[in-house]
Parts: sequence; structure tokens; C-alpha cells
Amino acid sequence: MGLIGFEAAFHTSNSIVSGSLLQTLVQFEHLMEIVKQVSSNFQCFSSLRHDDLKEMLDSNKDSLKLEAMKRIVAMIARGKNTSDLFPAVVKNVACKNIEVKKLVYVYLVRYAEEQQDLALLSISTFQRGLKDPNQLIRASALRVLSSIRVTIIVPIMMLAIKEAASDMSPYVRKTAAHAIPKLYSLDPEQKDQLIEVIEKLLADKTTLVAGSVVMAFEEVCPERIDLIHKNYRKLCNLLIDVEEWGQVVIINMLTRYARTQFLNPNMNEEKDKKAEAPAMAKRKPYVMDPDHRLLLRNTKPLLQSRNAAVVMAVAQLYFHLAPKAEVGVIAKALVRLLRSHSEVQYVVLQNVATMSIKRRGMFEPYLKSFYIRSTDPTQIKVLKLEVLTNLANETNISTILREFQTYIKSMDKDFVAATIQAIGRCATNIGEVRDTCLNGLVQLLSNRDELVVAESVVVIKKLLQMQPEKHSDIIKHMAKLTDNIQVPMARASILWLIGEYCEHVPKIAPDVLRKMAKSFTNEEDIVKLQIINLAAKLYLTNSKQTKLLTQYVLNLAKYDQNYDIRDRARFIRQLIVPTEKSGALSKYAKKLFLALKPAPVLESPFKDRDHFQLGSLSHLLNAKAGGYQELPDWPEAAPDPSVRNVEVKDSVRAVGTVIYRDTGVLWALQGPQKVEGSEGCSCPRARKHERKSKQRKSESESESDEEEDSESESSQTESEDSESEAEVKKKKKVLKKTHFKHSSHANMYRPFLHLLLCLQTISPSSALKSYEMLHRITGEGLSVEYCFSRQPFSPDANMVAVQMQFTNNATSDTKNLHMEDVKLQSGMRVKEFPEIELLPAGEMVTAVMGIDFCDSTQAANFQLCTHTRKFFVSIQPPVGELMRPVFLTENEFKKEQGQLMGMNEITEKITLDVKCRNEHSIVQRVITAANLSRVPCGSDKECRFAGRTVTSSSLVLVTVATKEEGAAKLTINCEKMVIGTMLVKDILLALTQ
Repeated sequence: MGLIGFEAAFHTSNSIVSGSLLQTLVQFEHLMEIVKQVSSNFQCFSSLRHDDLKEMLDSNKDSLKLEAMKRIVAMIARGKNTSDLFPAVVKNVACKNIEVKKLVYVYLVRYAEEQQDLALLSISTFQRGLKDPNQLIRASALRVLSSIRVTIIVPIMMLAIKEAASDMSPYVRKTAAHAIPKLYSLDPEQKDQLIEVIEKLLADKTTLVAGSVVMAFEEVCPERIDLIHKNYRKLCNLLIDVEEWGQVVIINMLTRYARTQFLNPNMNEEKDKKAEAPAMAKRKPYVMDPDHRLLLRNTKPLLQSRNAAVVMAVAQLYFHLAPKAEVGVIAKALVRLLRSHSEVQYVVLQNVATMSIKRRGMFEPYLKSFYIRSTDPTQIKVLKLEVLTNLANETNISTILREFQTYIKSMDKDFVAATIQAIGRCATNIGEVRDTCLNGLVQLLSNRDELVVAESVVVIKKLLQMQPEKHSDIIKHMAKLTDNIQVPMARASILWLIGEYCEHVPKIAPDVLRKMAKSFTNEEDIVKLQIINLAAKLYLTNSKQTKLLTQYVLNLAKYDQNYDIRDRARFIRQLIVPTEKSGALSKYAKKLFLALKPAPVLESPFKDRDHFQLGSLSHLLNAKAGGYQELPDWPEAAPDPSVRNVEVKDSVRAVGTVIYRDTGVLWALQGPQKVEGSEGCSCPRARKHERKSKQRKSESESESDEEEDSESESSQTESEDSESEAEVKKKKKVLKKTHFKHSSHANMYRPFLHLLLCLQTISPSSALKSYEMLHRITGEGLSVEYCFSRQPFSPDANMVAVQMQFTNNATSDTKNLHMEDVKLQSGMRVKEFPEIELLPAGEMVTAVMGIDFCDSTQAANFQLCTHTRKFFVSIQPPVGELMRPVFLTENEFKKEQGQLMGMNEITEKITLDVKCRNEHSIVQRVITAANLSRVPCGSDKECRFAGRTVTSSSLVLVTVATKEEGAAKLTINCEKMVIGTMLVKDILLALTQ
């Protein structure tokens, strides 16, 4: 009955299982039908949606076309495929609506390469687009044209690039530079013509173009160093204002250029090691080329860049080009980057690891910055270990070993293994701690973790090779571990040690061989090879005890599956067991097996990586990547520096001549002389203008001045100093003869020019609006107000001066007023006001501080502290206070405005307030809203204003054109679109309320 019951139960369960399975299959089929239906519906919906878009694109209404293009571009942004709309979109390339045309070009850039045949049909339209008055359309047309990868249109592309390279708009010229590599990859035979275009664009003085044309130069003709000669100084001076990715390209190119044109600044130090005393006495002292110094000086401020790639580029430039004494400045900047994302940390640490081998000293002050955190990824931990090991010396080794002791307790096994290897390297490099490290590693042999023990064995084996006779006890201890350790590499290391130093453990070695012979067939290949080696060595030194064991092991190896082990067994048998067939080689078996072997040198894997340019992909991979250009060796003799001299054309005014033609009178302000009557004048505009006039010299003379500046930095001799001064004086005399024949007339007009400059900076007192920083109730009697004084902040010209007024409304004195815990956005800086030691009750005091807002309206937060309390306060600037006024003539204003069109121009139609319909009121309100200066204008119905942002010196131009019945047009042209957008709102508010 039990069996029948069991069978019945079995059949029942089977029927249940089969029933449920059938039900599942039915449900699955039903689900698949639903999925098919949904997908077909979705396809139908998407096709309907595309049909709807096609209808909208075919419409006569620009609004429908614009809406359709917005949807299509949004779909592209989400990764949707819209290539089937290409015919419908390409028809609208001739649309007169600029907004539609812009979006059509965005679409065409994306799909022109895929739909080449259809794109070719519209090529005449693209050519017409190259003549469009809007710079964005011209640039977009060129971008689409260069995206069509068909050789038949190469001549058209070449013509378009040549025309665009001469375009008035820097944005179009930048696009032409981007198109050059595309055309070169399509048809390399056009190289000569493209080089001509590159040469022309390299002479461009616009920062927008500089980075793009250098990238084109690197792609097309990096070997043509001669194209850089004339533009070298210009690129160095423009570098600070170029956009970030352009800075990276230019710095990398200039690094290679400098290696071919300048002498090694460390040449004397390298030769001192080899040279004899008489040769050292005859050698001339090294004098740095002024152009070399110019490059180092102009790249140094970029170490403060917010872009990690720029900082890394400057760091590699200093490492490869700077004198040894000056390389240390990059250490702090690189350590700052270690606070970035893990990807940035990985790249930076790779480069620091390479630098720390040759220049250990520059990172030693920042040792603690390389300590490992528990949150660091494994690859970051290993790189930090590498750096710590490279920085280890007799003074800091005890600190580093204590750190390593902590790291060994980590749960990350790969990291622990790397730490043990690092301890081994420290023991190898620093003899004083070798015994300490060895004892520490021996203690790890009793660790519960097998991987820790295995790695320790491998490192101990390498250390014991240095002094085996002193450490026979350790070898005995390790021999006992063969029963417990199962990691193949560790077992193989122990067997090698016992075989190599078998004379130190004569009693233990045969017993280890006996145990290994038992487990031979189950061992890994690497262990089997070491068992055979151990057997051979013991046979040669102690054949009485091990003869049979050796034959047994060799017989096992003879039939092993691995042919390498079989071959090794045959070879060793013929070598150590003499027979009639044995050759002469068997006589030297002992010398072969028991020869003294040199101790291994534990070196950093980054030791030879510095032959790759730091910061490059090749350096990161430690292998030459595609497109990598080798870093040239320093020249033996200095090439001719005159190749970088630029001829000054007759039309260019030299040595501080400023021309104003507004009133038909020639005003010339000579730089080297002072303005009459300006002594003691506090007008910042006059002082700044005087400074600028002194700096406006021909390029060749400015370079000789830079040579003087570089004396203190590169320790030049006095004789060379006098020579450079003589050259400067000589050049000044020549320039005075040629350019300053009318200096007497210029002197006559200087007082008037000075007065005009002073008047330009005068702003109405109402412009200085006060803001409350701390209310007297919140401040327990202390109240603080601040205003933006609109005066230059003398310690740092890039900072906005903030004037603060402290009032003590309490009955007791306030002491030690100062700032603490300053919290700023990235890039911002603060110059704190001096501590106010005492503010008596009922008294008021004023202080000035400077803030570099980095051209943003982000608040500067800090604590205002007294001797008893701390108050959290903040200063937030209106956008109009981020500027300083500049003087422009009417012609200069129009010229600058013409270059800031398109995306850089914002226009608003407004209705002026009833009280703001005369010229004086408009000027008053605009200057109150923004720190700008009035620009002379021939028309009564236009008011023009100009200024520059304090931090980046970006130009800001404001025009208010009045019409009938209070209507007006507000136009703002600004290099920074965000600043322009915010300024429009503020001025709009000032004029309409």
C-alpha cells in the first residue's frame, strides 16, 4: 500500500507540475501577443508622429516649422533616431527665418555624414549660407559642409575654409580651424594649401581662434615648427585668456616647441656629475633665454585654474622645461587636484608617481596628502602607496612604516598585497630599516589570512637574497609553512629559497622534498618546476639522502601532462645523473645549479615612464598610443632666438602712443613720461592709462624687458644685465626719432587728456547703494553695512573693493573684529580687512576688503567675529558691480560692437519711465545700475557705455537708443553671455521704474 500510495502521490504531483507549466506557457503566449500589439501600436504611433512632423516642416508657417525643428532636435538629444526626416528637414535649409535655419543646421551636422547623397543635393544652399550676414549661420554652413565626407566636394570645402579664415567674425574663423583637420583626413593631398590657411590663422590675435588653430596645426603639420616662431610670444601672452581646452592644446604644443628651441636649464647640474674640476671652471654659466622665461611666467598663473586638465598641462610643462629649483611650484597645485573625482585622482597620481622618482623633494612637504582613506578605490590606494614608497627616506620612514602597519589590516586583499610589496621596496632602498621590515614581514607569516602570508613569503624571499647567511632561522621558519600555505606562488618561493640555500638548512631540506614528492601530482605547474629544481640541487649537495627521492620526482615529471615539465625533467636527468650518453655539460652541473645569483632589484614600475610626455595617454598606458608625438631631446647648442622677433609695421604705433581722433585733434600720450599736473592725483583711470601707455611697446622691445625681469629668476650676470639695458635704451632712441617728432604738440594736450580720463571715472554719489550685512538686533548692538566703492582695490586689481561700515550701538566696547571660516565658490578669492582691535560704544569705523567674485554673482560667506561672538554673514554683488569702466572712442566702440554680434548681443525693446526720458536721467540710471563709463556719441538719441569685467576683463558694451513717446531700444554686447543676460534685467529695471 505504501508503494501504491507513493506512486499515486508521484502521479498527482506530476499532473500538478505539468498543469502549472501549461498554464505558464499559455500566459507567456498571451503576454507575447500583447507585446507584439504594443510594439506595432508604438511603431504606428512613432510613424504617425513623424508624419505629423513632416507636415509641420512642409507648412508655410515659420512657427510650425520652428516647433517641428525644436521637437526633432530634442529627440536627437535623447538619442532617438530621426534620420528618416532628413529629406523633409534639408528642404528648410533655405528658410528665411534665422531661428529655423539655426536648428536645421544643427540637425544637418548630426546626419550629413550618414545621408551624404541627400546632403549633396543641397550643397548650393550651404554655399549661400556661407555668405549669410549672421555669423552663426555662416559657421553652421561651414560645419555642415565639412561634415559631408565625399571627395568630390573637396575643392568646394577648401574654398569655403579659405574664405572663412578671412571672415570678420572670430567665431567663423574658429569654425574654419575646426574644419581643417576634417578636410585633411578626407584628402591628405591638400596639406600644402591647408598649411597656408593654418599660417594665416596662427597670426590671428583673437583668443577664440588661438586654441582651435593650434589643434589644427597639431593634427596637420606638427613638424612645421617654423610656423610657430613668429607667433610664439603672442601665444604665450594670449594663453591666460584662451578657453580652457584651448589652453591644454597650446601648452602641450609649446612644451614640445621649447624642447627644440631652448637649452636645458639643468644642463650644468647634469654635467657636474661627469665633468672634472678644470672643465667646470672653464664652463660658461647658464643664462635662460627670455622667451623661455616668458613661457614659464605666463603659464604659472594657470596652476590656479579650475580645470584639472589645464593644471596637469602646466605641471608637465614645468617638469619638462623648468629649472630644478622652480619645479616645486607645481606640487601644491597637483595635491589640490587630489580632492577631485577618483578619475582625476587616478591620472594625477600616475603623473605624481613618475615625478616623485626624479624630484622626490618637491612632494615631501605634502606627505600626509598621500595617506590612504578607507573610501578610496583600490587603484587609487595602490597609486598612493607607490608615491609614499617613492618619498620614503631615512627621516620619514618610521612614519610611513606605521601607516603601512595600519594598511595591512584592511579588508581589501589587493591593497594589502600591494602594501606588503611596498614594505619590501622600502627595505631594499633604505638599508637601516631592512631588518625591521624583515621582522615585521616574518610576523605576518602567522596571519590568519592566507593571501597575506603568501605575499609576505614572496617579498621575504627577495629580501633574504641580499643576506641569506644572517637569516637561516627565517628560512627554517618558512620551510615549516609548506604544510599550510596553498597559494602556488608562495609555495614556489619557499621551495626556491630552500633549494638555493640548502646548505643553511641541511636537515630540513630533504624532509621538505619528501613531502613535496607525495603531493607532486596535485601541485600547480609553477610549484612542480620548483620541486624538480629542489630535487636537482639536493641531489648535487646531498645525494646519499635524496638520490632515490630525486629519481622518483623525475619519473613523475617524465609523464606529466605539461610538456614544459616533461622537458625540464629530461634535461635535468641528463645533466645531474651521469651516464655513457651524457655530454661534457654534466661536469658543470654544480656550477650551473648552485651559481651565485644576484639579489633582485625592487624598482618602481614608473621608473622609466618619464620618456613619455607627462599627462599624455601614452604615459598613462605606458605604451605608445596612436597619434602620440615624441618629446624632443634638448638641443646641444642654442638655436637662433631672432627667429621669434616680429617686425613692427609702420602703421603700428610703438612705445606707448595712444591716439584719439574724436575731436579731430591728435592726442599723443608718451609712455615713459609723466602726465603734467597729475602728481598726487588719485584718479585710478589716469593711473591705469599711464600704466598701459608704458606697457604698449613693440613686441621685440617688450621681450628685452622680459629679459630684464627674468634676471632675478634665472640668476643672470651683471654684464648681461647692462647689455640688455643698453639694447633697450638704443631701441627707445630709434623709436623716439621715428615716432615722436610731434612730442611738443603732445605735451600741450596732456593736461586735457588727464582731465578727460578723470571725468570718465566720476560716478554720482547716488550710485553707491548700501546693503545691510548685520542688523543691530541680530548683532547684539553691532550693525554692519557695506557698499561697493567702485574704486580699484590696490592689493589686487582683479578684486572688487567692498567698503564696510561698523557701528557699535551697544553700551560696551567691541574688540577684535575680524573674519573667519571664509566659504567661497570655486575660483573666488578674498583679501580680508585688517583686524579692528577696538570699537568703542557709540562709535563707527570703516574698513575695506577685496573679493574676487570670478565674474559671478555667487555670495561670499564668512563669519564676522568679535571677542565674544561669531555671526554668519554674506556679501552678494549685483552684476553691475562686477565691472570697471573703460574709456573708448566712438570708433573703437563701433569696432568692438561689430565683433560682439550674434550670440554675444542681447536686444530688448522698452518703454522708459516718465521721469527718465532725457539724456541726463538715462545716464544717471544706467551708471547707478552698472559701473560703466560714458562713451562719446555724435547722436543725441543714443547713449553708449563701456566697461570690462573685473576678473576676466571681458568687454561689456551698453547702448540705449531712444525713440518717440518714451520708446527705446536697449542693446548689450558682452563676451560673457551670462553677464549680459543678468545686466539686461538690471538696466531694464532701472530705466522702466
